[in-house]
Amino acid sequence: MSSVKKDERRKRAKSASIYDVARESRVSVFTVSAVVNKKSHVGKTLRNRVEAAIRKLNYRPNLIARSLANRRTHTIGMIVPDIANPFFPMVVRGAEDAAQKHGYNLLLCNSDDSLAKEVRSVELLLSKRVDGILLTKAAEDFRPSLRQMIKEVNIPFVLVMRTYPKLTKDAVITDDYQGARDAVSHLARSGRRRIGLIGGPFKVSNAVARFEGFRDALKAEGLVYDPKLVIEGDYRIDSGFRAGHALLSHRPDGVYVANHLMTIGLLKAAEEMGLRCPEDFGLVSFDDYPWLGVFRPRLTTVELPKHQLGSEAAELLIRRIEGDRSKAVLKKLPPELRIRESCGFALRASQGPFQAVELSKSATSAAREKS
Repeated sequence: MSSVKKDERRKRAKSASIYDVARESRVSVFTVSAVVNKKSHVGKTLRNRVEAAIRKLNYRPNLIARSLANRRTHTIGMIVPDIANPFFPMVVRGAEDAAQKHGYNLLLCNSDDSLAKEVRSVELLLSKRVDGILLTKAAEDFRPSLRQMIKEVNIPFVLVMRTYPKLTKDAVITDDYQGARDAVSHLARSGRRRIGLIGGPFKVSNAVARFEGFRDALKAEGLVYDPKLVIEGDYRIDSGFRAGHALLSHRPDGVYVANHLMTIGLLKAAEEMGLRCPEDFGLVSFDDYPWLGVFRPRLTTVELPKHQLGSEAAELLIRRIEGDRSKAVLKKLPPELRIRESCGFALRASQGPFQAVELSKSATSAAREKS
């Protein structure tokens, strides 16, 4: 083999450097660096020339060197309570899509809603020198030493779904209070009078908001709040099953469940007890999924904008990373009540004049539920 061919092979095997790109595109190293780092002062003609050279040479910037130079890794961390919960994959996807749009990568940790695991995840992400962290906070407080470490590292946090003002007031959440009010008000319009709640863990902010929306909706509808009809769960199927047995033994005629997984547990408990929905009790669940069309009856749900939640939280975090020091942001995304069959409008309308009156007050909702 000739020495010329050997030299060509060595050149191809060797990774292209920023100097190779500068020579190929006939610009300075500083211009290449400006294009790679997406600086706006480089003109379109030069930018196109540099980008063509990058593609031709298959140039990959030295990310480690870049992070040491600008003290950033272009990586954000995200900690969620339970990636097996079908709510969170779409939230994570929204955050990742937004991060990648801005040139950031995302590292994901799962806390299992355990404070100890959450603390280990925060410490791990800090050791990886992430530029910021998205956090759905587990119940209970961080210890003072961890809060001090976070303060010294001085990276931004944005909370997702749950607030925790001791860490930061930047948060993107859903309007869980309004979603719960909508759910219970719809049950009341369906003629339900003894309405129960299977809630989330009352030590976390969104479970509290959903309980308060439930309680205030009962009051607004002129219904009695009965503490025996309020059962605390933990957002998992097993707790919905246990809570279902406890709640349904008191024979409520309407049930609002604060998340989808606990709804599955409730329906399993109802089946064991020989109770049927909507004949024995109306049901509204929190959060909606494409596969709910296979449930019978089809479930009335309060849909939460999952992808938007993750995307807007990541956008806010990146603004903070890149120097935005404006006033703290608490953004609430509106839920959407999706009316189907599980509250039993059609069933109640056939049972007597009282239900017919209720139906006439809510003609639009009834028509939607029959469809």
